[in-house]
Amino acid sequence: MSTQFHVSSWILLLAATLVFLFSASGLAQRKTISQAYQLTHTIHDSPAPSPDGKMLVYINVVGHREQLFIMNVDGTGAVQITHDDADHEDPAWSPDGKTIAFVYMKDNLEIISLMNSDGSNVQQLSPKNLKAIHPNWSPDGSKLAYCTDDDLAPPRKNDADIIVIDLATRRATTLITGGVNTYPAWSPDGKHIAFRRMLGEMNSEVFVANADGSDAHNLTNHPAFDGWPSWSPDGTKIAFASNRNSSYQIFIMNADGSEVRLLANTEGRATAPQWARDGKRIYFPICKNVDFGVDCEIFAARTEGFAR
Repeated sequence: MSTQFHVSSWILLLAATLVFLFSASGLAQRKTISQAYQLTHTIHDSPAPSPDGKMLVYINVVGHREQLFIMNVDGTGAVQITHDDADHEDPAWSPDGKTIAFVYMKDNLEIISLMNSDGSNVQQLSPKNLKAIHPNWSPDGSKLAYCTDDDLAPPRKNDADIIVIDLATRRATTLITGGVNTYPAWSPDGKHIAFRRMLGEMNSEVFVANADGSDAHNLTNHPAFDGWPSWSPDGTKIAFASNRNSSYQIFIMNADGSEVRLLANTEGRATAPQWARDGKRIYFPICKNVDFGVDCEIFAARTEGFAR
């Protein structure tokens, strides 16, 4: 019995020693030396669908420049269409699909410009001494609405006007003025323009006015920051972005401002919604601060239930 006891004790001691050694080794392997951080970042931003609903034009940062690309709506077949040493923002496809409006940005210039949908034949529309952004086509393609830049001295907002230019005559008319008015969006019937208006320093609302700028009135009436309006193809609804749930998300409301609904639960800064031409999806970018950089990617959400 004594010999068996000593053998059993020795075995138990050996087992305990092995457990200790393996545990110490495991702890050493689980204890970190440092912390990993994301080194590469991508920017895919500002998607806008083609009139036939088959393509998106969007921003992709290449070599520290915002270049414009087109791709299929399923994310395949990306093709770069701008290649110059400038930034290009706010792309918008013309109703006939032949032209893309955008903001040309270089050397402190912000100019509303046009080009063919393949990137050729670039024309500048707005005067060089005016910083102009956010072009939006009238439904018949004869006019462009845009606004002056409200971020000349960020973070403070400065006054910004909404202007309409007739593409045949190149005559520009100031439509909405007084305060900060940005992101104009024509209704599908051409009778109204939705836009964002600042009310005070921290409150932004979605307004709608007649196409001549008259009868501007507040649709959202919420203390949060609401903006980036976009009409549904049938004109019955308006999508917009809001931080009413803390982070920016995409919401849908009726064209009169009633029945506000959250489109999808998302994380990050979701803004600038754009409806698919059949009204079944909404495209929008989501940007996130990741470690020492920012990532922006393009998302799509069904307007009625989930289906790929």
